[in-house]
Order: sequence, then C-alpha cells, then structure tokens
Amino acid sequence: MSRRSLTLLKHLANSRTQTRSVTYMPRPGDGAPRAVTLIPGDGIGPLVTNAVEQVMEAMHAPIYFEKYDVQGEMSRVPAEVMESIRKNKVCLKGGLKTPVGGGVSSLNVQLRKELDLFASLVNCFNLPGLPTRHENVDIVVIRENTEGEYAGLEHEVVPGVVESLKVAKEEWFGIFFRVIAIRRLDLVLVNVMELGFFLGSDAVIVVITKFCSERIAKYAFEYAYLNNRKKVTAVHKANIMKLADGLFLESCREVAKKYPGITYNEIIVDNCCMQLVAKPEQFDVMVTPNLYGNLVANTAAGIAGGTGVMPGGNVGADHAVFEQGASAGNVGKDSIVRENKANPVALLLSSAMMLRHLQFPSFADRLETAVKKVISEGKCRTKDLGGQSTTQEVVDAVIAKLE
Repeated sequence: MSRRSLTLLKHLANSRTQTRSVTYMPRPGDGAPRAVTLIPGDGIGPLVTNAVEQVMEAMHAPIYFEKYDVQGEMSRVPAEVMESIRKNKVCLKGGLKTPVGGGVSSLNVQLRKELDLFASLVNCFNLPGLPTRHENVDIVVIRENTEGEYAGLEHEVVPGVVESLKVAKEEWFGIFFRVIAIRRLDLVLVNVMELGFFLGSDAVIVVITKFCSERIAKYAFEYAYLNNRKKVTAVHKANIMKLADGLFLESCREVAKKYPGITYNEIIVDNCCMQLVAKPEQFDVMVTPNLYGNLVANTAAGIAGGTGVMPGGNVGADHAVFEQGASAGNVGKDSIVRENKANPVALLLSSAMMLRHLQFPSFADRLETAVKKVISEGKCRTKDLGGQSTTQEVVDAVIAKLE
C-alpha cells in the first residue's frame, strides 16, 4: 500500500473519532452537584420519574433530587414543595391529575402562576426510526402560561349561569368581553357584550395584558435567535376577539421589528390546526396565548410521533419546571401503570433539556443521543410506539446506549 493511501486512511480514521469541534469551557465550580426538586406526581408519573433517576445515576450526572409526594387532588401545592423549588430554581415533575369539574383548581396552573413560569415550551419533532405520517417536522410551541382563559378562573353568578371574562388591558384602561354561558337543559347560549370598565374587586376576571404579551413575544423571538430558527408564527383569533387577541398580535408585531433576520407571520388558530394536520413542516417556532397553545402543542405532538416522546418545560425569570411536553396523557391509564408500560422517552428528553438549562451540556448530549439510538433501532418500544416493552426495558436499553 502506498504512503499516500496510508496517510488517507489515518485521516479518515481520525475524522470518525473526533466528534468535538469546540471545547466547552466551564466556569470554576460549574461541576458542583445541583439540587433539583422532584415531583413524581400521579398515574405514570412515578414510573417515568424513576426512569430519569436511574439514567441520571448511571451517567453520574452532577445532580441530586429532593423528592416530594404531591397529588393532583390536593387543594394546593404544599408550602415545603414551593420552598424547595424556590431554593433550587429547578424542578422535574411527572403529571399531576386535574379533576374535571368540582371546583378543584389545577396544581399545574398553580405552579406556573406562583412561580411566574410565563413561558411554556414544547418541542415537537420527528425522531429517526419512528414512522409518522409527516416528515421534516420540527416545531417549537411557545405558549404564554400565566393569563388568558386557561388560567382557570370562572365565576358562577347564580346556579346554572357561569360568567367568564376575557380582558384586554393596557396600562390602567380595560376593555374586555363578558361571556355568559346559560345552561338550560342541553342548550348553551352565549351572550358577548363589550364593556369599557372593570368589575368590582369581588369579580373574577381573566386578563390579557400588554406586559405579558410582550414578554412572551420577546421570549419566542429570543429563543428563535439563539437557536438559529428562521421563522416565528403568532397564533391568534383576532378576527373575532379583536381587542384581547388584537393586543397580543400588536405586541408580537412590535417585537418582530427588532429581529429583521427572522421571518414573522400570523395565523388564525382554527386555520392553524388545519395546516398542522395537512402540512406541519411549514411551521418553525409558534408563539401563542395560553389556551390556544395547549391545543396547538398537543396537536403538533400527535403529528410528530405522540405525546409520549415530546419534551417540554416551563420557564420564568428565576425558576424552571421540566415535564412531559404535551399534557394529553401525561398521567396515563391505570392499565399502563399496572403493566409497567409507561413511555419514559418524553421525560428523559425533558431531562436533557433540564441538564442544558443547568449548564451540563455533555450530559444532556449523552442522554439525548442514547434515547434517539434506542428509538432508531426499534427493538425496545412501549405500546404507544407500536411495541410491547416495559418502562424498565426502555430504561435498561437507554442506559446500555450511554457513551
């Protein structure tokens, strides 16, 4: 073999082994173990959070968990849990079941509001080796988390008459819609009246503010800029909710002017859902008010591969809570718990997001790479992905793929 051929072979061998082009230089003390508040939650929550614990231990990740038992049927998140999250700044949680009706508020919403976790982020993307109807899907849904209809505030005027208010508020001037749903037999009548004043302090209102709209728009464009994303789409219903959603759009347009390198467009929420189902690859980053974002994120998750594989988190100025990205099915069915067949992939990928948030990028890369290898091979999948594997079998397969 000629000397030139030997030199070429050596070059090719070295190019395969060199995977790092730039060295990550931590600050002194960055390797110190970090405390993370852990809430296993309800249903499949304990199964999938235990999966994360096992993988973190196998990686020797520089974190340790402070675990608290919280159930969705509680009236409030216990004070010691809130204290732990405020101290640690970061929380990992399983699903918390929200009772339907009965006047019990969602603990998930409580956490977001008390910690001011104003941005929800769900990444919906195709995983190599997992067949889906559409290819080239990589959507990030960024949703305002603290106000709007999804805030869960309602008011029963008299038995059978429920009042919900959606407010567009700028500075001290408020113009809002008053929606009264009157249930008579099986009929729901809706009367919408535009008002130019605020109700008294005893009334319950749902607010859309310029401050929060600008804040979520800034976060969406900043995320797109920092992650080399090319387009931000604002989802709205301003053709009907002209004041509230109009204020949201106005805020998005103002922020968009500061990012000329990012394409900005708008889409009505009902058309958005149709476009997601028909041609999801057209979307990149989507920014939405609270309620629309929940619907859009779950739709996108279903299109990209299912709620069991989509990571997500909630972030504010001081705290972050990471959980399964799409809320649909995050508690799971009793049969899945009994059979130990919950899919841990979504929370494992959310944990990779958490590791990057904590500035442990190499651990995040190792975890994400291992999960993707397991999915790509297709030998070990839970029932929702077309397999019959147990949670523990998936965990063992991920640990075996760790580098």
